[in-house]
Parts: sequence; structure tokens; C-alpha cells
Amino acid sequence: MTEETLATAAPSGPPELSDADIYEAMKEIPGYLDITPGSFKEVYRLAFRLARKRLFEEVTAAHLMTREVIAVRPETPVEEVAQAMGRAGISGVPVVDGENRVVGVISERDFLQRMGAKEGNFMSLVALCLKTRGCVAVPIKEKRAADLMSAPAVTVAPDTPLREILQLFDTRHINRVPVADAAGRLQGIITRGDLIRVLGGLK
Repeated sequence: MTEETLATAAPSGPPELSDADIYEAMKEIPGYLDITPGSFKEVYRLAFRLARKRLFEEVTAAHLMTREVIAVRPETPVEEVAQAMGRAGISGVPVVDGENRVVGVISERDFLQRMGAKEGNFMSLVALCLKTRGCVAVPIKEKRAADLMSAPAVTVAPDTPLREILQLFDTRHINRVPVADAAGRLQGIITRGDLIRVLGGLK
């Protein structure tokens, strides 16, 4: 998801019912129903909106997060960070201290920007490579995670509702957020993909 925001991707209304759907549903309910198809449709729309609002408050970070998180330490060489991200097929990892407290986040964008791709995307790096002799990653070869990470990290608490998490992703333009307890210790992580899957389930 690039231009479209997560908030606007959330379904604002229920899937539209046809009159045929309603007639078939009413036929399957035993006994006499004192309601018109039009009224039935209105009740359905209102119930959907109320359920959607409730779910956006009741579903929290604890429900959404992945608990098994790949994290690195501030002193981890960036080469090892890149290897870990590559093996796992992920685009970012939390950076934690010796007490598992989140002290930063390091992502593909951090690598790209430190390699000179000012726009922070892969194609700008390709363009830079085509203009440059040698590997543009060499200047960061001796760096550590602490040198590249974004800090302080944006985190959420386990009880943060889905509504606030969606707003956070949109306003901070982030693709992942670590979930931390009151002491800042890593509990899990939520990615943009997790949110898209949840929103897809609300359609």
C-alpha cells in the first residue's frame, strides 16, 4: 500500500446487499417477519457501522502483534543486521538493549538513506549505483545498528486500540511498530501487513 492510507483502506460501509439477498435471507427465517427489505437493509447498515466502531476500540495491539520478533542489539554489525533481515524476508527490526528494552528501529530505508539514496527507496539506490564506481554499501560496512537506527523508537502499548495504531501508521509514515510494556521491554511487533490482513477481515 503506497498512496492509499490504511485509514482510508478500512471499509467505511458494509458490502452492499441486493434485494434478492434480503428476500432469500428472510425466506430462511422461520415464521412471519414484520419488516420490509428496505428496513432490513437500514438495520444491517447501522449494525455494521456500530460493530466496526466497537471492533476498532476492542481490538488492541496485543491481539494484532507477532510475538516472535527478530531483534538486534545496538552493537550488532550492520552486515549481520542485513543478513538477519534477508534471511527472515523482513524490511525492519527493533533494536533492543541488554534488558530487551526497545531503543530504536532499523529498516531498509535507514540502510538506503545511509548509502546515499536520499529518497530512501530501492530505485533511487539503483540510480546511484549506476552513477557510482564500486559498491555504495562499503561506507557503512563498519557501522553498527546503533549508527543507522531511527531513535527514539515509536512504540505502542499492548492495550493500544486498533484505531490509534492506524492513525499512528498514517501520521508517522511507518511500516512497523514495536509493542512494548510499561518498562519499554519488547513484547511483539505490528507491521503494515498485519493491519491490512485485519482490515481485510472487516470487509
